[in-house]
Amino acid sequence: MIVLTTIEEVHALIEENQFSFLYISRENCSVCHTLLPQVKEVVLKFPKIQFAFINADDVEEIAGHFSIFTVPAMLLFIDGKEYIREARFVHIDELEKKINKLYHLVIEQ
Repeated sequence: MIVLTTIEEVHALIEENQFSFLYISRENCSVCHTLLPQVKEVVLKFPKIQFAFINADDVEEIAGHFSIFTVPAMLLFIDGKEYIREARFVHIDELEKKINKLYHLVIEQ
C-alpha cells in the first residue's frame, strides 16, 4: 500500500497506472480503520491494481477535488477514469464483485 501525501501524488498515481484504487480516510474515523484491512485484502487479489491510502486530514484538498462528503471513500480508476465509488458503509462482497467484473473486462481485451 502506498501512502500519498499530496494531490499531485494522487494525480500522478492515477495517470501512471492502468488501475488505481484510492482509499480516503481520516484520523478519527473508526469505520475507516475497521474497513481498511478488509478492503486492502480484496484489492490485493487483483495484482494490476495500485492501492493507495490518503489521509484527508493531511491532504485537505482531496475532498473538494473528488467531491467526497464522507469517509471512508473508495475510488477505482481505470485508465484515468473513475469507475467505482463507494463510501462510508461498504459491503465488501459487493465491492469485490464490482472490481472483479471491471478488472476482467479490461484485462481480457
